[in-house]
Amino acid sequence: MEGLVFKSTGSWYKVQAEDGIFYDCRLKGKLKLSKTGATNPVAVGDRVVMELEDGQAGQGVISEIRDRDNYIIRKSVHKTGQAHILASNIDQLVVIASLTLPRTSLGFIDRLLVSAESYGIPARVVFNKVDLLSEEEKEYVGILADMYTSIGYPALVTSVVDDLNIAEFNQLLSGKTSLLSGHSGVGKSTLVNTIAPHLSLNTQEISLFANKGKHTTTYAEMFRLDENTLIIDTPGIKELGLMEMEDDQMSHYFPEMRPFAKNCKFYNCTHLHEPGCAVLQALDEGKLPLTRYDSYLSMVENDDNRR
Repeated sequence: MEGLVFKSTGSWYKVQAEDGIFYDCRLKGKLKLSKTGATNPVAVGDRVVMELEDGQAGQGVISEIRDRDNYIIRKSVHKTGQAHILASNIDQLVVIASLTLPRTSLGFIDRLLVSAESYGIPARVVFNKVDLLSEEEKEYVGILADMYTSIGYPALVTSVVDDLNIAEFNQLLSGKTSLLSGHSGVGKSTLVNTIAPHLSLNTQEISLFANKGKHTTTYAEMFRLDENTLIIDTPGIKELGLMEMEDDQMSHYFPEMRPFAKNCKFYNCTHLHEPGCAVLQALDEGKLPLTRYDSYLSMVENDDNRR
């Protein structure tokens, strides 16, 4: 029978069959090698074929993985060659960020967006917990939201405390399979619990000492908000390593650069120092966001996630 992977714990997978029943499944031996080079051959969101085990109620064996529409891979920033599939068969990536408790850097947001862009997955940005910000900081968040929206990543500014744009967040997810990603503590679970209290996702207080969230999600897991809406909650990501990309290809994943890049003097322009670079000219003329170009430089220079 066919099923959909809702949870992965490394060696066991929670799979929902077509009849709605969940089974705990392990992998057939031949599937333990992943063609993607990732450490996990099966990912949350995978469509699989499974066989029920005789004498083992509620258990099965995954014998086949159906072709994926897409997937997002996270590369380890510390272990060479190590990569992990965050999720597959998703309609959109929703980046959840906050400017305080914990602070999400723009470089981190942009790495997630580049990763989604490289796999052809639409992305959205949600700036959460704005009730903790000063009026000046709220104005800044509004500017950031407008900037990301203008370059093709619709952005929302949200607060559960103030009930700000919670209905809009719900609408953002409606009818789609969404991967929610961001640092621990940015409020992913709280946002989801607000629009779907029946899920009761775990939440935890922020560590004030380190100004960082504590991990509340250990493994990626998919939840059904309603018949047509699925979300995938991922463990909080501290750092995000990108899969290998050539310097002259990186700008392809910055949609605001593409219209200018095609007018560069050299076809393989890296937009760093070349003469006749239309991207650098657009930057000088204020036609490109400086923060995004800074992120681009960081990625091209492999600046190990400092930003």
